[in-house]
Amino acid sequence: MSWPKGARKRITYLLVAPIIFPLYLTLPDTRTPRGKKFFPVTFIGSIVWIAVYSYLMVWWATVVGETSRIPPEVMGLTFLAAGTSIPDLITSVIVARKGFGDMAVSSSVGSNIFDVTVGLPIPWLMYGMIYGQPVEVNSVGMVCSITILFLMLLFVVMSIACFRWRMNKGLGFTMFLLYFAFVAVSLMFEYDVIVCPF
Repeated sequence: MSWPKGARKRITYLLVAPIIFPLYLTLPDTRTPRGKKFFPVTFIGSIVWIAVYSYLMVWWATVVGETSRIPPEVMGLTFLAAGTSIPDLITSVIVARKGFGDMAVSSSVGSNIFDVTVGLPIPWLMYGMIYGQPVEVNSVGMVCSITILFLMLLFVVMSIACFRWRMNKGLGFTMFLLYFAFVAVSLMFEYDVIVCPF
């Protein structure tokens, strides 16, 4: 937590200080011999802080969207989606540079599985326990949304196979095109430009 040297590092330090200081004050440092025995506190506390920061991120994104007159659907498909994926990207790059490519891929896949199997059910479970009623989920167009996701997965695998399983500039450009196509089709479904028959 010491003041760094160099203008660039100091600017980065000031930008991340609102996130780092609460973590520094509330979570034991498990890297030290004394703090290793408190790893459950750090683990649970990290999940709590992720929940707090996620709530603030969604709230601020909603306010920015309403102020800028950007629909919530666009904010969710672009800014929030990118914001939640950047930590996965950074983690995967760091791990891959250390020579653990399998761990990088597993991290990307595992984080999404964790979101679906833990991130969604736990709030719903807590809501049901507190209010005694189920959470109503809008299932209109759910079949089409799942179909789009499966098609995107298929196109991604086909694209990687076309580039002979090598990640290069062409593959990166193709992935960007697929992402923009996904956003466009999803927004068309959202605004009834394309009507889901199911």
